[in-house]
Amino acid sequence: MSNDEQRRSWAEPYKIKMVEPVRIPSEQEREEAIRDAGYNTFLLQSRDVYIDLLTDSGTSAMSDQQWAGMMLGDESYAGSRNFYHLQDAVRHFYGYDFVVPTHQGRGAEHIISKLMIEEGDYIPGNMYFTTTKLHQELAGGTFVDVIIDEAHDPQSEHPFKANVDVGKLSDLINEVGADRIPYVSIATAVNMAGGQPISLSNLKEVRELTQHHGIPIIHDMTRVAENAYFIKTREDEYSNWSIAEIVREICRHTDGATMSAKKDALVNIGGFLAMNDKELFERARNMCVVYEGLHTYGGMAGRDMEALAIGISESVDEDHIHARVGQVQYLGEKIMDAGVPVVHPIGSHGVFLDAKRFLPHLDQDELPAQALAAELYVDSGVRSMERGFVSAGRDKDTDENIHPELELVRLTIPRRVYTQAHMDVVAESVEAVYDRREEIGGLEFVYEPEYLRFFQSRFEKINQQA
Repeated sequence: MSNDEQRRSWAEPYKIKMVEPVRIPSEQEREEAIRDAGYNTFLLQSRDVYIDLLTDSGTSAMSDQQWAGMMLGDESYAGSRNFYHLQDAVRHFYGYDFVVPTHQGRGAEHIISKLMIEEGDYIPGNMYFTTTKLHQELAGGTFVDVIIDEAHDPQSEHPFKANVDVGKLSDLINEVGADRIPYVSIATAVNMAGGQPISLSNLKEVRELTQHHGIPIIHDMTRVAENAYFIKTREDEYSNWSIAEIVREICRHTDGATMSAKKDALVNIGGFLAMNDKELFERARNMCVVYEGLHTYGGMAGRDMEALAIGISESVDEDHIHARVGQVQYLGEKIMDAGVPVVHPIGSHGVFLDAKRFLPHLDQDELPAQALAAELYVDSGVRSMERGFVSAGRDKDTDENIHPELELVRLTIPRRVYTQAHMDVVAESVEAVYDRREEIGGLEFVYEPEYLRFFQSRFEKINQQA
């Protein structure tokens, strides 16, 4: 792209042919709604939300081709032709030999954890993700973070903050032994770090080390196309490669993958487990029958598998991925221009507000990110989510609260849903809340479930006079 092209405005590479009306609740309605939801944005009703940036999972807009594909659903219980279309797409675009469909990504995480992890195992990875880590722990394993230190520093400008610290990984292998490490968990566009990418050069280095020790790599490929975009724009060796070629190259350096197709692949439900090991595949599809459904649908309708097969193709389209990540960058730049502290550099799927610096008067035990997400909703009806103390949960051995370095609020942008005007509204709301940040008080738990507490916990405001 020339300098002139970079300076010119861009627009979304699609036309809008259907709209979904939304309501804008009044400030009083928003205050009542967040209080009734226990100050947890996950517990808000969607009818009370104006701009929904809670997640990019299953919230994207499907294309006309995907909707057309939905009409071609083969709902046969066994041997649906849509499964074979999905299988062909996975083989063509990702290069994995075998695919087991699941109802969504955590179904794939569950199966691979039960198959590969034994009690006392260690699973190193480039930062945890909530459901992935829980499945690993429930299978008897212990997650070990081997991401580079820069990933835990929101102000670091490192271009590939999802890189593995190969020294940390090597030390773990030497300490516990390769036979106690069933696989290395590598995520592309790491969510909890702020949508930060891993470089191909680093992945290749990890691959060399793991092959030397006979340890497979399982790839969390939920946002692999977005990661490929950053490789193309930040790693000179791949600047002339297509997004599709980079995606295939990433997958080539792994042994299997879990996929939540509700993100990159542009569908509202679905996922899969993919791999190259035929024996592991036979065990996985047998377990699929137990937990998900028959191995040729795995919890998805035929029409959903057809939409997914098409979505995989669309996810690596150059215009699409440029606009998708570009919209995130646009929002991030507007918020940074207002002086609001965010995770640097801006990631792939959302803008992450740094709640520690946004609300420095609140201790982490006062849940600054949770309080900020609630306050942002009251200000404008924009729904975001917490990614910090609440999401980190408790230590599985001591039951003590984990205090992560990153205390963030995620403004997650669905694909092909909102316009730049919506992004302007969001940026203005964030700035308005930042201007009165000293007025924002903390929260405390009043209900905490056993697992994945950020989904269902309830909170109340701390009495600042106490």
